Amino acid sequence: MSPRLKLRDIAFFERPVQFARPFRFGAITINATPQLFVRAEIEVEGRGSAVGASAELLVPKWFDKRPELSPAQTVDGLRRSLQIARGLYLAQTGFQTAFHLHASCIGHQVAACAKENIPPLAAAYGPAEIDKAILDALLRAVETNFFDGMSGNIAGIDARLSPDLSEKDIRTFLSGRVPLERVAIRHTVGLDDVVEGEGGVADPRENTGARYFKLKLSGDPAADAARLARIGKELDTLGRDYKVTLDANEQYADLAALHALMDRLDHDAALRPIATRLLYVEQPMPRDITRQSPLGSLAARGFIIDEADDSYHAFPAARALGYRGISSKSCKGLYKSVINATRAAKWSTEGETFFVTGEDLTCQAGLAVQQDLALGAFIGVTHAERNGHHYVDGFGDTPAAEAAAFAAAHSDLYADAGQGIRLKIHNGDLLTGSLHSAGFATSVHPDWSALRPPEQPKSLWEQLA
Repeated sequence: MSPRLKLRDIAFFERPVQFARPFRFGAITINATPQLFVRAEIEVEGRGSAVGASAELLVPKWFDKRPELSPAQTVDGLRRSLQIARGLYLAQTGFQTAFHLHASCIGHQVAACAKENIPPLAAAYGPAEIDKAILDALLRAVETNFFDGMSGNIAGIDARLSPDLSEKDIRTFLSGRVPLERVAIRHTVGLDDVVEGEGGVADPRENTGARYFKLKLSGDPAADAARLARIGKELDTLGRDYKVTLDANEQYADLAALHALMDRLDHDAALRPIATRLLYVEQPMPRDITRQSPLGSLAARGFIIDEADDSYHAFPAARALGYRGISSKSCKGLYKSVINATRAAKWSTEGETFFVTGEDLTCQAGLAVQQDLALGAFIGVTHAERNGHHYVDGFGDTPAAEAAAFAAAHSDLYADAGQGIRLKIHNGDLLTGSLHSAGFATSVHPDWSALRPPEQPKSLWEQLA
């Protein structure tokens, strides 16, 4: 039986994060944004109380890309999502499993957010962050680590939100997991990043030995093809085998534009270094267009959804359109990642190959990167985008003592090579050994006293008025 818990409190905190270089994806360039921290206190039946934590950037213009909203307004939408979720979760007063708590609230969360003009992807952010903190507390209360706890279904995950699966499907998937000891990093190349020369994609000081590269697309087939040709020429100087993925962040307007890019990849000799190493293409079209556009012949390329993954029904719907994969991001919900990985494993036994990928938009060093890394290692993601260490200087504005505490507790993940504490990358890989500590992949919590209360958001209706 999965242990039952009762929520005692949920608190939110923030810390400013200044980027070391601009990060341009889609239609926005980010130079700074706050990092959210969640502190959850629970009582576990027969086990006493425990405190858990989670963290994630509040990223503008990704969860909600509507042009009429400013970047700050979309961050406020995420803050409001958190507030609404807190109220719904704390209203659940009885003992129940962690997943039952999530399942009892997620539908109400999406409906309540819709009334405040917050779309489903942003609506899911609040529960996603609270769920991680609750799971951390639960694992600490029963004194077990994330991998063992999830294999034994400590959260009580069932099929109530995924009727296409059976309870046996989920139990079989969870109990059969063997967590990866190493996860390769996939190096992000943003639209404003240097391509050639010092600081470019082949500079080992920038790519830190990566064998996988995630290349952002702008939505202009000609411009993207020209830039990909430059990137491929540089990557061919690495002297090692490499693979690439492409991410358009919803910038390709329709299937016609997407066909134009794919045609260039098929026939332009200058793009052969990219085309022959391409693993998949991520979220090429806007989420609304995606849902109306079967891929047809393009499906052979291996497309995945990311921003269109805004519900438990998104992956089956995308499969029907020709998509083969879906991203795992802890900011979209760890339970949904587990359910989707169960689906991919089950569907792949039926003749075609389906997969879950690891994509990183919001993970900074410390809690966020560790919890997302552990989730991917558990569900079998062999390589994951890791961009926090690339765009932020190590632990950024984290107090030195807090960063040192993470480095001491997780010495296989962090090191100080003379420029401050940052991720320790071993021949292009991150190691997961220290993530086996009791709790959700962390032995350390942030210094709560060094964090500030979150800003109080206005509703989007108020702002638009």
